[in-house]
Amino acid sequence: MKKHIITAITFLSISAVFAQAPVQIKGTFDKEFIKPVKLFKVVNGDMVEIASAQPQLDKKFGFTFYPEYEGFYAIGSGTIGSQTENNIFYFKQGDQLELTVSEKNYQLTGTNNSKENQILNRWHEEVNPIEQKAFNWMKTQSTFVDFFPDLETVAAKANNFTKNNKSGNTKFDAKLHDYIQWDLAANATNFLNTPRSAHPAVEEYTDYYKSLTLTDFAKNASLVYQMPWGNRTLGGISSLGRRIANIPYEKGIAGLQKDVQLLPNDTLKGDIILTYLARQKDYTSYKEAVDKYHTYLLTASQKQRATKIMNDMAQLKTGDQGLNFSFPDNNGKTVKFADLKGKVVLIDVWATWCGPCKAEIPHLKKLETEMHGTDVQVVSISVDEEKDKAKWQKMIKDEQLGGLQLFASGWGDFAEYYKIKGIPRFMVFDRQGKVVTIDSPRPSSPELKQLLEKILATK
Repeated sequence: MKKHIITAITFLSISAVFAQAPVQIKGTFDKEFIKPVKLFKVVNGDMVEIASAQPQLDKKFGFTFYPEYEGFYAIGSGTIGSQTENNIFYFKQGDQLELTVSEKNYQLTGTNNSKENQILNRWHEEVNPIEQKAFNWMKTQSTFVDFFPDLETVAAKANNFTKNNKSGNTKFDAKLHDYIQWDLAANATNFLNTPRSAHPAVEEYTDYYKSLTLTDFAKNASLVYQMPWGNRTLGGISSLGRRIANIPYEKGIAGLQKDVQLLPNDTLKGDIILTYLARQKDYTSYKEAVDKYHTYLLTASQKQRATKIMNDMAQLKTGDQGLNFSFPDNNGKTVKFADLKGKVVLIDVWATWCGPCKAEIPHLKKLETEMHGTDVQVVSISVDEEKDKAKWQKMIKDEQLGGLQLFASGWGDFAEYYKIKGIPRFMVFDRQGKVVTIDSPRPSSPELKQLLEKILATK
């Protein structure tokens, strides 16, 4: 075997090397733009990258790995969160796979591909026309007018396909029907949730959409956990059910309550509760949800995840002392957080390159004018890199930015401490420098002014 073909080797355990034969994958990446090709495994219904290979000058790539389970994996150049540009395969120990990945498809090559992957390839040929419209929507323009009939045609073939395609592997043959149903559901729901020039009314949904229910798909957590992008697909089915039942979307814990009520499986309820908890930016919001729904955190894994989220959240709860940062202002004077004691502090974390940040500037100026003469101090902290400091200073002058303008020189300890992954981020602290919220409403929302007035009224 040529050395350059095998570009990534993953050993999942030392004992596995001696206990089983590896899976060997050889491929050609026949696309105009060369990207790294990734190998994903399924972990509790989500995808986890286990290896990456950079195609060589001859466009060849490859993997050798020891599968820690027999089942579904994915290979492709897409992201971890979507099936776009990723294809699904089935591996057991000793399997070989040879393929060519092209712009809108993949083809099996060679003579040693397993029966399981030959069957998945035949199914992929059936479903690919709707997959291109559902997932490759930026390149394949489509609306429900042409997609719905194609979806119904493919869905009608599903049962016969399962009956007529047997591999002789009882594990795979038992899973094939479920996999096809989940694959169809993924395509159908992703189509509805991506931009189109025309969108259907609920009354225009076809019979297939009306057949997709959480009662069927969420009754078995183990099945969800085995399916590639299982949680993502389940979320799409939940969203579809909301539309059909005319259940409005709600933010916060009220929205979480509806999600919990819709799911028929307690373990899966625990998963969506964990997803909600991980999104919270302050301890109060975390505690509100965990106090109400902790009984759904059933498995050891769920309890461990909840503990980790809580530990990450511990330093961020309302009433905790804020981080005593120290940054230079636009005149070079050092300003410390402790210097602001006695003021109600509104911190705006932003950057000159951030469009949503700049969109808030007019609203922030208006809020500053309305709060003039009060104890509110606006502090804008730029996370621009050092090389863009002159650009930051110019923008302060050109836009006549008010408040305290501080420069953090990039994403450093401040952003890490407050778990800031995206901007703009607005945070509010009371007169003693204690956290009110580290994820406040934005100036464009009247709720921020109301919050500041409420704190000002508290002595």
